[in-house]
This record gives sequence, C-alpha cells and structure tokens, in this order.
Amino acid sequence: MKDKQSLERSIGLFGGVSILTGIMVGSGIFFIGSYVLIRTNFSSGTSLLVWLVGGLITLLYGLIYAELGAMMPKAGGYYIYLREAFGKPVAFLSGFMNFTLASSGSIAALAIAFSLILGNVFGLMFGVALSNTIQIIISIFAIVGLSFVNFLGIKVGTMIQKVLLVIKAVPIFLIIIIGILLGTNSVSFALDFAGLSLWESLSMLGFAVIATFWAYEGWTNLNNVAGEVKEPGKNLPLSLIISIGTVTLIYVLYQFSTFRILSIAELEGIISGGNIYTGIDAAYVLLGNVGMYTVIITMLISVFGALNGSIIVFPRVYYAMSNDGVFFKKFGELHSTYKTPVYAIIGSGLMAIILMVFGLDNLISLVAFGGLLFNTLIFASLFIFRKRLPNLERPYKVWGYPYLPGLAIIITVILLVATYVESLQSSLIGTAFILSGIPIYYGIEYFKKR
Repeated sequence: MKDKQSLERSIGLFGGVSILTGIMVGSGIFFIGSYVLIRTNFSSGTSLLVWLVGGLITLLYGLIYAELGAMMPKAGGYYIYLREAFGKPVAFLSGFMNFTLASSGSIAALAIAFSLILGNVFGLMFGVALSNTIQIIISIFAIVGLSFVNFLGIKVGTMIQKVLLVIKAVPIFLIIIIGILLGTNSVSFALDFAGLSLWESLSMLGFAVIATFWAYEGWTNLNNVAGEVKEPGKNLPLSLIISIGTVTLIYVLYQFSTFRILSIAELEGIISGGNIYTGIDAAYVLLGNVGMYTVIITMLISVFGALNGSIIVFPRVYYAMSNDGVFFKKFGELHSTYKTPVYAIIGSGLMAIILMVFGLDNLISLVAFGGLLFNTLIFASLFIFRKRLPNLERPYKVWGYPYLPGLAIIITVILLVATYVESLQSSLIGTAFILSGIPIYYGIEYFKKR
C-alpha cells in the first residue's frame, strides 16, 4: 500500500467541468429558491437579481481561485495557498476545520439529503414511508459505496461524475425550456423595495444572497485535485469560469421558468404550506405525474452527483496535510495500483458519518460559515503572492487586480458578519472547532520534535 508515487494527471477540461458542475448543481437548485423568495418578500424581480448577484460574486471568487490554482497546481488547493502565504499553523487550522466540520459536514449533508429525497420517491411511487433508521442506513451506504468507488482511481470517480452530469442536465434543461415556452404567467422584473430604507434594502439583498451560496457551494473544489488536472494552467481556469458561468445561467433560468408556470401568489401559498420544493409543483402543473416524477428523480441524481464529487476532492486536502507532517501519517499514502489516497478517503467518509448527528439544517449553516471564514484569508493570499513572488509563472491572472480581489474580500467579510448574526449558534460551534485545532497543531509539532 505504501509508496512514493505522485498523483496521476488524468482530469481534462470536461472532467474538471463535470466535477465542479456536478458538485454545485446538487440539492440547492430545487429548494433554495423558496428561501430566496421568502427573504425578498416574494418579489420575482428581486429574486432573479439575487440569484444573478450570487452567481457574479461566486464567479469573482472563482477568478481568484483560478489564478491561485494555475500558479500552484498541487493537490490540496486552499491548504497549499494558506501554507505558503501564512504558514503551516493557519493552513492546518483550515484543513482541520474542513476535516472535522465543513468539508465532512458537506458530505454528511448531501448524504442525508439523498436519503430524504429517496424516501419521498418510495412514498410517492410505492406508498412506503422509510423510517429514520432506514434513511440513516441509506446515507451511510451512499458514503461508503462512493468512497469505495473513488478508491478505485480518479478516472473511475471522474467518469461517474461525467455520466451523472449528463443524466441530470437533460431533464433540468427540459424543465427550463418547457417552463419558459409553455408557462403562461408574465414575470415582473421590477425590484420591490417598497417602504424600505436604503440600508434595509441592502440588508434584504445581502440576506437573500447568502441563501444562494448553498446552491453555489462547491466552486472551490477543483483546486483540491489540481495535482491531477492535465495542463492545469489552461484547464483549471477554464473549468472554473465555464462551470460557474453555466451554473449561474441555469439557476436564473430555472427560477424564471418556475415563475412562468406558478404565479407569485401560488408560490407563496405552496411555500407557506411547508413545501419548499416548488419545482415539483411546477412540473406537475405542466406535465402531471410524469413531470413530478421527473423532477424528483433528477433531484436524486443531482444530489448523488454532488456527493460523489465531494468524496473525490476533499481527501486530497488531507493527503497534502499529511505530506506536510501535520496530519495522520497514513493519509499521505497512495495505493500502489490505483494511485489514490486510500486512507484519506476512508477518514473523510468516517468523519462525515459521525457528523450526521448534527442533522441537515445545522450542517448547511456550519458548511457556509467555514467557507466564508477561510476564504477571506485565501483571497488575501493573492495579494501576498503578487508582492512576495512577482516572477512566479502565472498562466492565468485574475481580471481587475487589485480592485476585484479587494472587493471580494470586503464582500466576504460582510457576509461572514451576516452569518454570525443569522446563525449565531452554528457560527459559535464552528469557531470552537477551529480554536480546538490550535492545541492539536502545537501538540503534533511537540511530539514530532520529541
């Protein structure tokens, strides 16, 4: 099992787009729109603006990651950037937080969402209600099964990702096209800020944009497998730009098609009744049971694809940490045949299973908090590298430097503060996890010296 081989560069442009798009288009497209409508006072125009702004902010973030990834195309992504910019302690805390909370929590949340949707499928098609115990077992089997598949090689995991992307893309595009063409409602693009001050209007927009970030979550993850991307200087930036741009377009058009089918009054009634999966109702209105089942099956495939993509990318960070001597030694070993970080994959899966005790709602808040906190430092590392390493080869440079990266940092800090206000308990739990990593890091260093 133990060897000194390097990771194999086998991910091309389509593979990179498949990994990113497959992770991003998971469960969020189907239910986050309801939260955005609630936070925009059920204004269709404001809602569409929020989805567009969320996508543009994500694209801005992606451009920064594109320069960092093309400049340092190594396994580990954000861990490598933080290590080179701020040193091992800060990098360790980011990796430790993701292993114990954010990244593993994301896998856990997707596995839970998968079992919940599968439970709905059984209920609608067979009239059978799955118990909580059965759903937990399904979630665990999904994590274990996909972990085993990805142990068999990056090519296997990427191939599955490509197939799942195509399978779920077809019905999503059909839903969008049919909704736009056959829907009968006229959609208002007016922005509704009636009775709100400028500050209240901006707060409402910011609060709604935060909701979209769960749907856009996953754009950072290709950088984690940069060590396995072919021609990373070209394929990594292109994958980021194509994926984020495409996903933004899909999300905006999906919401627009829903508004074409269901009026705002109808949507308000559906959401107030406790159903946040409004796309199911929209498909039923147009195509009856066939449309309803199509949307539900598409949801199931989308979440499964996002889960597979997450299991591909997260263990590569722990592999990089192990090679730095700050994490479990076994996590740095590659399988002699499949060239995959087998122990890192196992550890990631086990941690995700443990975190399932938090439940879906808490996991979503914890994942969002962890991403915002360290992304602020990652974006700042771009400025450090430009000053400290001016002659380092940069196959891609972020547009609008230093203004756009500076804007990204400001936006992220504002959203981080908003997250503390919105989800104080989850934010405090996340902070406690991060702080607990400090004595662990220095304990590791102490025993290494001994």
